[in-house]
Amino acid sequence: MKAKTLMNKILIVGGLSACLLLGGCGAGQAADAISAESTVVTQESTSAQTESTEVIVETTEVAATETAQNEAQLPDGVYTAEFSTDSSMFHVSEACDGKGTLTVKDGVMTIHISLGSKKILNLYPGLAEDAAKDGAVLLEPTTDTVTYSDDMTEEVYGFDVPVPVIGEEFDLALIGTKGKWYDHKVKVSEPVVEDSQEAANGSFDMSTLADGSYTIELTMEGGSGRASIQSPAQITAAGGAVTATLEWSSPNYDYMLVNGEKYLPVNTEGNSVFEVPVEALDAPLAMIGDTVAMSTPHEVEYTVTFHSDTLQSAESGK
Repeated sequence: MKAKTLMNKILIVGGLSACLLLGGCGAGQAADAISAESTVVTQESTSAQTESTEVIVETTEVAATETAQNEAQLPDGVYTAEFSTDSSMFHVSEACDGKGTLTVKDGVMTIHISLGSKKILNLYPGLAEDAAKDGAVLLEPTTDTVTYSDDMTEEVYGFDVPVPVIGEEFDLALIGTKGKWYDHKVKVSEPVVEDSQEAANGSFDMSTLADGSYTIELTMEGGSGRASIQSPAQITAAGGAVTATLEWSSPNYDYMLVNGEKYLPVNTEGNSVFEVPVEALDAPLAMIGDTVAMSTPHEVEYTVTFHSDTLQSAESGK
């Protein structure tokens, strides 16, 4: 419509010019009219060009945003990814080499990070001012055991952090032992897919494990972080089957579910102890513990990883 109006005004200017050439009378008035109309045409032409430019810019920005979002989407799977922050006081444990485990399921990305200590109590995917509001859903810590290059181990807090985009900064607030929320920018980048078969079966060949009793370090993820399983734990190999004896830090677990099978405690006093099968080492194994510590029994999902590089014979200590 604007283009049609602009064309009509151009025709009008042309008509006035012709009138001026054909008739001498009123030439001054005609010239003024032509000048004024030309100015209007020029202004509207410039406006049309500006609007056209704005449309192009807006279209380009939308396309760039959509491209970034498409690039951020990864196929479902498990990845190792870099996790960087804007503060030297907030970072993953040195034992993790700046990386976390990125899981993509149904297009939703979550990275598990093990921090450098237990001084960060909660995280919030957003700004500090929103984290401090009533009803804000905070990220609860897990208790992770990290192993350093000198084989020293340490218990630290870990978190499962939602990842909105790969390769771009996003807001992640934290609160520490001083009770104050702080804003931070973090970025998840350079995801490298883990071998699916290795992740499923572990890198340790279970058939090479001779019959006998062993101790082994484990790490556990999931739950609120208030309960943990003692590490190192004892495992027993017999006839090709491996069984772990797991002692909780609480007496309030009345059963565990592993691969759909229900296991009851093997003791009646003290912290809850279970004997459960171990299908793989160096791979997260899904387990469910039912706790009666709350007002009603509650099943809690965990993943437990047994680390083969810490495996020692219980008899010889080697």
